[in-house]
Order: sequence, then structure tokens, then C-alpha cells
Amino acid sequence: MVRVQDDLFESVNAEWLEKTEIPADKPRIAAFGELEIEIEKRLADDFTEFNEVEPEDEKFRQALRFYKKAGDWKTRNQDDFSAVQSEVKKISQLQNLADMSDHLSDLILHTQASLPFGLSVETDMKDALNHMLVFTGPGLILPDTTYYAKDHPRKKELLDFWEKNVTEILEKLGIDGGAELAKKAVNFDALLVPSANTSEEWAKYPELYRPVDYSDFLKNIDTVNFSSFITEITTKSPEKIVIFEQRFYDSFNSLVSEDNWDLIQAWMIVKVALRHVSLLSEDLRVLGGAYQRFLSNIAEARSQVKHQLDVTESYFAQVIGLHYGKKYFGEAAKADVIRMIDVMVSIYKERLDKNTWLSRATIDQAIEKLDAMTVMVGYPEKLPDFYDQLIVGESSLYEDAVKFDQIFTKRHYEKFEEKVDKTEWFMPAHQVNAYNEPSSNQIVFPAAIMQPPFYSFENQTSSQNFGGIGAVIAHEISHSFDNNGAQFDKFGNLGKWWTDEDFAAFEEKQKEMIAQFDGVETEAGKANGRLIVSENIADNGGMSAALYAAEKEDDFSAKEFFSQWATVWRIKSSLEFQQMMLSIDVHAPGKLRANIPPTNFEEFYTAFDVQESDKMYRNPEKRLIIW
Repeated sequence: MVRVQDDLFESVNAEWLEKTEIPADKPRIAAFGELEIEIEKRLADDFTEFNEVEPEDEKFRQALRFYKKAGDWKTRNQDDFSAVQSEVKKISQLQNLADMSDHLSDLILHTQASLPFGLSVETDMKDALNHMLVFTGPGLILPDTTYYAKDHPRKKELLDFWEKNVTEILEKLGIDGGAELAKKAVNFDALLVPSANTSEEWAKYPELYRPVDYSDFLKNIDTVNFSSFITEITTKSPEKIVIFEQRFYDSFNSLVSEDNWDLIQAWMIVKVALRHVSLLSEDLRVLGGAYQRFLSNIAEARSQVKHQLDVTESYFAQVIGLHYGKKYFGEAAKADVIRMIDVMVSIYKERLDKNTWLSRATIDQAIEKLDAMTVMVGYPEKLPDFYDQLIVGESSLYEDAVKFDQIFTKRHYEKFEEKVDKTEWFMPAHQVNAYNEPSSNQIVFPAAIMQPPFYSFENQTSSQNFGGIGAVIAHEISHSFDNNGAQFDKFGNLGKWWTDEDFAAFEEKQKEMIAQFDGVETEAGKANGRLIVSENIADNGGMSAALYAAEKEDDFSAKEFFSQWATVWRIKSSLEFQQMMLSIDVHAPGKLRANIPPTNFEEFYTAFDVQESDKMYRNPEKRLIIW
């Protein structure tokens, strides 16, 4: 039997690890995933009940109608693919790059075509009340740039599988020349790799902010008419374009060129054909998910019933979340969680006030940032207005989805001309997660995470709750002071508010955090400390504040606190999925999240009598508490 002193994760979760199987339709199972499965069951039961008596809420009625249509397999299996073929035809009829350039707004607003670049509307990092236009590359076939290295063991097999899979899909859709189109798409993808951001670059999101004067942007790009395109989709000329992928921007004219038009057109045809293949017949639904299953070693496709809910959630997420929150999230639990959040914020202020490595000026501004922080718990008070436009018609499921996509896309670009809505939620209430939005100085806790093992108002001790949801709450607060969040002020604007000396000291602590995780072996490979540093800083700060809060309770138990921490990070994953996450995920693997943060706290050593000879022991000079 594994001892706590040697492996907290394995010891606490021993029985769970032995008995729990990864579901055949998933790449992993974790504490988060177990809750997701329970929520799926609840929602499926709710939709079944509503089949008998329709809900009063009109938005949910439309979600129910879409749900029923998604489950009408007789109709789906009988439908032809003319709607897809019509979209493919629009791409096929483009004569050259100039022709594509002349039709960009129609392609993105109506055909919903993937374009060989990205142009999105985001909150302006340096002006958080307004929006900015962000320019990126179009994304890659493989998970990230590391998969394209010559020595990557899966590069060839994944690209070969993708090409073969796409060929089969195109043939079933009745699209001629599938094999050649798939090969050309892979060839265009290969051209994009050198200009694409690495996962590490994406993880340092404040460094992505590279504004270019709009006039200079237009001068720099001469293969595509962006002036006409941007005017048509926004009606307002921007002062700047923010470049998130600099190498792609610098290489644009050589990549998106007439010389490459044949490859680009094939890539666009493939993308539009694949976009909603899961909404067609059962054969195509299963075939359309084959690549993702192969990538993560998932044994089987989602069942038709689960798929039915997945599809409905993809368009009616906030509607379903509001239903879930109102039905399943009690006011007593909400009040208790808000109390815990208030405790965590006050503890953070206290700890900042006593900080010994920051100047008073930086401490005072950090406390001001906490005072200005907005907290949202449970579910939103209102839904975005565009949900009123989602009306399920008499056409096919595929055609409804295309219509909804057009609504979403139009709404996305309309935001550029509006002020940022600080009340908007970016997660539905039934999603098991939480987040910190730096541009709004806001922390959000959807209803779904407020249940065991994270939280129970009735069945968990205070130490267990602080080791679970308490640490999650403090984790999200800590993101305001991680390597990225610390660069945003109390208003959500990217800017310098630390003294140079203080930030230099903070960067030294970041290096220590990187060192704690970098190169640590897992069964899938070594952890990348630079990629995961922001989440590890948040885990460290979260544990520090939550432990301090738990100790103030009359029934405090350090064993319960640390054991619950290890419980919430329990996870089993396929090896292939673990390898992918090591390359792209900004979170450390669950076992490292469970085991490494506790080794920085003296309470852990006292609670479990951890000695220098034990594997969980960390030398005192190597222990790190940032916040």
C-alpha cells in the first residue's frame, strides 16, 4: 500500500484508482468528469420530462425542440447532403485568391467558411471597456507545434489518419476528389507550422498584445483586401489591429498567396465539409469524430443520447445552464460559498498587508485590486439577447445549425462597436469549472462545481470544503496575481502597476515555481514548467489562503484538508491524452497538482509526519509560498 508520505495522490485515491474505469467514450475520468457525468444524467432526465410537458420559458422550449430534432435519427439518416454540398460548391467556384478576397464577408457571415486567417473581436487588454480586433493564424491540424517535430512519434500516424479520415468523409458526402483535397489540405497545414504560436507563447497572453496601426496593417498585407472586408463586417474602421501571431502576420503575403491558392482552396473545402458533419447521418457522425478519438485513444463514439445533449448544449449552453442553476443550486449553498469567498478575499488582503518582499506602494494597489474584484456565483441573472433569435424551424438539424452559426458570427462582430458587457458569463452554470477574467477583474463560480468532492454544505467538514472549493476559490483569486494576471490592474487594463524592483522579485519567484515542476517525470513524459507556471502559481496561492482560512475553523484538520485537495485532483487518462495535455495544457497533470503544492507547507509535514527520508519531502530551502 502506498504511504501518504511517499505519494499523497496515490495513497488518498488508491481505492478510486483501482476501481474506476475510464468511460469508453472519454479520454479520461476525474473528479470534474464524474460530476459532468452526473449532470449529463440529470439534464437528460429533465429533457425527457419536458417531452411530456413543455417548459414555460420560450428559450428553453427552443432548446427542447432542437434536442428533439437532434435525436430524430430516422430523419437524419434519410436526409441528403445537399446543404453541405451547396456550401462546398461556393468555395469550389472561387476562381482565385482575389475572388476569395472579394467575397470574404459573405464567406464568413453566411457560408461560415474557415478562412486562411483569424480575425476576432476580444476585450481590449489595454482598454477593458472597449473591444479590439485580433489577428491570428487559422490554427493547425495537430494539437500544437511540438507534434510537427521530425522526431515526434505520432506526427506521421496522426496526419495519415486525418488524411484518410477526411477522404472517407468527403466520399460519403458525395464530394469529388476527396483524396486529393485532403492531401492538399495537409500540405497547406504544413506551410502554416513555422508561423504558428507555440503553446508556451499562447500561455503568456499579455505578451501577445502587439497593436499595429490600421493603416500600417493594410499596407503590410497586399494579397487580401482587408479594408473592404473589415468595413463590411463591423461598419466601423478600427484604429489598430492587435497581432497575436506575429510570425504569421510577417509571413502572410507569402503564405496566403496566389501561388498557394490551390492548397488554400482545398483546405477551405475540407474545413467547410467537416464543420458540421456530426449533425448528419449516424455513419457520418461517428466517422466525423474518428480523428479526435484516435488522437486521444478513445474507445468508442458518444452514444446517440449523449450526442443529442452535446449538440443542444453547443448552441443553447447558457439556456441549459440557467435551467440547471435555478433547479439544482440552493440559496443556502450560494450564501455559504459567498461567505467563503469573502473570507478568502479578506485573508488575501491580510497576507498582502503583511508581505515582506513587496513595497508598500505595490501592496496598496494589490489590495485595491481585490477591493475592486467582482464575484459571480451560481448562474447569471439574465441571458444574452441573441438567444431570442435561436428559433428552431422546419428545416434539417444541419440547416438550423448553420442559421444559428450565422447569428452567432454576426453578433460576434457587432460587439466591436459596443462597450464590453462586464456582466456576461463565459461559462454556463452547469459546467464543472471556475475562472478568473483578468480584463474584468472578475472571478466566476458556476453552480455545477458547488458539490462533492469540491463542496458540500451538509456532508463535508469545513476542512474538507476549504481543501476543495475553498482552494479553488483562492486559486481563482490568485490568478489575479499570477505571472499573467499580475500585469492587469484593478480596472482590467494591461499595464504596469508594480514597481520595477517588486516585479523583478516576483519574476525570481516565478523561476522557483517553474523549477519545482519543470522536468518532473510522468508516465507520459516530462512536465514543462514554463507552460504551466501560471496555474501552479494559482494552486500555490490557493492552497496558502485556503489553508490559512481552514486553520481558523474550530474543527480544523490538516489531514482532512490535504486529503481533500488530493481527492479533487484524482484522474485517470489514456496515455495518448496525457501526452497531448503535456504539450498544450497550461495546467499541470492531476497527480503533480495533488502532490507538489502541499510539499511547500509545514502543516503537511506535521499532519502526516513526513520525514527527510520520505518521497514527499522537500528541503526547507526549496519550499516556496508566493502569496
